[in-house]
Amino acid sequence: MSNSKTFVIFRKWKNDGIIALFPNEPDDIQGRYCMSYEHVGQHGGADYTSVIAVTKQATPDEYANLEAELESIGYILEVRMRRSR
Repeated sequence: MSNSKTFVIFRKWKNDGIIALFPNEPDDIQGRYCMSYEHVGQHGGADYTSVIAVTKQATPDEYANLEAELESIGYILEVRMRRSR
């Protein structure tokens, strides 16, 4: 991990699970998928637009555990509500 900040967007699934989206971290050559992280499964690719469509914004209390987990593995996070254009 570098010392630079990683932009992250925390979203909440209908089953109350939390997903961290890293919209500036591509997971494929075409740029359709971004990196994501969840407690179970950890790192993986995610279709940003589809995940946003089927989730809702997570509150700081809801994503606190996942944020702490990410920071414990070296991330320096900058939490955002949406990706920039």
